Amino acid sequence: MTDTTQTATGSSPSPSRRSLIGWGGAGLALGAAAAGGAVAMTRTGNDVDPAGAETGAAVAFHGTHQAGIATPVQDRLHFAAFDVKTDDRAEFVQMLKDWTAAARRMTGGHAVGEGAYGGLAEAPPDDTGEALGLKPSRLTLTIGFGPSLFDKYGEKFGLADQRPEALVALPKFPGDNLEQARSNGDLCIQACADDPQVAVHAIRNLARIGFGKVAIRWSQLGFGKTSSTTPDAQTPRNLMGFKDGTRNIAGTEPDRLKKFVWVGEGEGPAWMTGGSYLVARRIRMNIETWDRTSLQEQEDVFGRDKGEGAPVGKAKERDEPFLKAMKPDAHVRLAHPDSNDGVTLLRRGYSFTDGTDGLGRLEAGLFFLAYQRDVRKGFIPVQRSLARSDALNEYIQHVSSAVFAVPPGVLDKDDWWGRALFSKEA
Repeated sequence: MTDTTQTATGSSPSPSRRSLIGWGGAGLALGAAAAGGAVAMTRTGNDVDPAGAETGAAVAFHGTHQAGIATPVQDRLHFAAFDVKTDDRAEFVQMLKDWTAAARRMTGGHAVGEGAYGGLAEAPPDDTGEALGLKPSRLTLTIGFGPSLFDKYGEKFGLADQRPEALVALPKFPGDNLEQARSNGDLCIQACADDPQVAVHAIRNLARIGFGKVAIRWSQLGFGKTSSTTPDAQTPRNLMGFKDGTRNIAGTEPDRLKKFVWVGEGEGPAWMTGGSYLVARRIRMNIETWDRTSLQEQEDVFGRDKGEGAPVGKAKERDEPFLKAMKPDAHVRLAHPDSNDGVTLLRRGYSFTDGTDGLGRLEAGLFFLAYQRDVRKGFIPVQRSLARSDALNEYIQHVSSAVFAVPPGVLDKDDWWGRALFSKEA
């Protein structure tokens, strides 16, 4: 966990018909084309529309950068990491194209392919149907590729010389208790929306399209965003009751995004220019212990007051913190950019509760998501500092970890996820 101050419409069915054997690339591409301009809205540069944050409208799918990074943070999350199950490069590339066509339609508020009904009665529908009648709910779908994709399939998929140097496996930090079955992954999809059913529907349909080519390795549902990319809005609170992300990078700050988030030209293979690197960490909170801790100690642990969110000795949440007034092991002090050579992350974390741990305690915490230009200069040094001496460590434990290279955006209807990565032979 990083600093609370920063770091860190349905459509008409296509006239085409599916074959009885199920998904085919041509059928899916046709379905996407039938949607026309309504689905193929385009973002340019760093343009973000904060006004759309509360409307439930569609977020443009096309753009220089993938949506779901600098986009105003939605209320719900369904994150899924996948393992590749095919050795056939052409089959995997076709899946990426099919995924892109489906994502283009779903983010526009449309059903996948020919929809959930009205097709051949003898064949399964193209869409599972649970999002019928729901608004787009600002759904964004963001794809990333993990180190293991290049380790396991580099030669088979022609990617041996395409792994970025910045795509490093995260080290084991002091205090980590990682569950390997819930860590890593060959690729990931981050689905964010204001309606949980819309987010779950998106992951479900992509997993269905990918059946036989990929399989879900692990997934995580999230609620109650714990960071905001719209600083004019009220700062959200984490499950410990403290405001989180007071000085997070805003989607309307192109200079900070360029400096801290987007990969620049020449900073790795060309396919990553305009992309970013994502760190995902599942952080279990020992909330029963926290709830029995005095208010003074809670505030000392964070370095902020619980009501206003003001840093120690200050009156307002956004007052510039005086770090030396905080205890040496205060979370804000250790995670602040001034304590980390200016390192700043764009955070999009969510709270989670996943039943109990079998001992009468809630399985709850923070699903931490952070985007940065280079994890070697971003998350890794900050987390090393926190893992070493953060007072918050008494109340949390990192139990899942993953890192992904997130390519730039899909530019138009002819583009697809990973096209530049696979361009040599695609």
